[in-house]
Amino acid sequence: METGFQFADELGPAKVIHIHEPRTGLKAVLVVDNVAAGPSIGGVRMAPDVSTVECARLARAMTLKNASAGLAHGGGKAVLYGDPKMPRADKEKLIRALACALRDEHDYIFGPDMGTDEACMAWVKDEIGRSVGLPREVGGIPLDEIGATGWGICHAAEVALPYCGFKMAGARVVIQGFGAVGKHAARFLACQGAVLVGAADSGGTIHDPNGLDVDALIALKEAGGKVCDHPHGQKLERDAVIGLECDIWIPAARPDVVHEDNVDRLNTRLVIEGANIPITPGAEKILHQRGVLCLPDFIANAGGVICAAMEYHGASETAALATIAEKIRHNTGEVLAQVKQRGMLPRDAALEMAVSRVKRAMDTRRWGAF
Repeated sequence: METGFQFADELGPAKVIHIHEPRTGLKAVLVVDNVAAGPSIGGVRMAPDVSTVECARLARAMTLKNASAGLAHGGGKAVLYGDPKMPRADKEKLIRALACALRDEHDYIFGPDMGTDEACMAWVKDEIGRSVGLPREVGGIPLDEIGATGWGICHAAEVALPYCGFKMAGARVVIQGFGAVGKHAARFLACQGAVLVGAADSGGTIHDPNGLDVDALIALKEAGGKVCDHPHGQKLERDAVIGLECDIWIPAARPDVVHEDNVDRLNTRLVIEGANIPITPGAEKILHQRGVLCLPDFIANAGGVICAAMEYHGASETAALATIAEKIRHNTGEVLAQVKQRGMLPRDAALEMAVSRVKRAMDTRRWGAF
């Protein structure tokens, strides 16, 4: 059995919990990676093919992300085995069962992720009172509705562009994963003058070098459609999105979509990682050698967890959006300054910054540990 401890090191994980409840069909894993700075915040990811190893990697990404953002929270993640498109009643039963199973795990605060949403977090709150990313009706700041992660990605892009030698106006954007993160990133970037030329979801890729109608695509997705249902543009297979020519390429779906075997297909000048761990370390090194700037996930896509932490501590939506912009612009600038001054790989510069913050938090704890 995968344990999640394949990646154990001086930072964590603190605990790995496997959950199986035959009566409800619940099968899930929780990884609490590091709680030196405070209780962990991390989303619940639901998919048929999740794994303990994926959960552990994502939990570590949350530790680094929360530390980089200067939050008083550590990193954790839960994965729930199942089809997120199952009947609502069945999904609610599983989410409520997961919440009950983890009722006493106070080192973990539930949040939404791929396959879960504000309604799921409301079910968790109803069961155990410990979740973020809630609907407005129960006092939350709905992360997906306002596009908190996409808002942060847009600010990261603005800071990165001077290092890439082009401007936002007219910049061609391709988004792999036109869901909760990708569609809002497209919307915010379009408001700044960028042009969406390609988008992909599980059903395929749509491409138009002259520009796609972002509002129409978003409306299509919110109505339950796929990007290839859009009447304009060339319809391609799903993985064709990797090779579309653009200035800004944003992966906003699953882990490891770009790796050493396909990274040479990327035809872009700037990659902003909207998903968690979407590009393998080896592929990031290849991009760096080619002169393509690749902004790491835990720097660029921290908008959602910043918003979640602000909600948890009672902040308003306006304050949360302002804090997202401030923190992500500062951290992006700090990382890219190190890249320029020291010739570092962007991920190495980001890791150095994040790990030093985690270790300083660990030094304040009684055992100097997790």
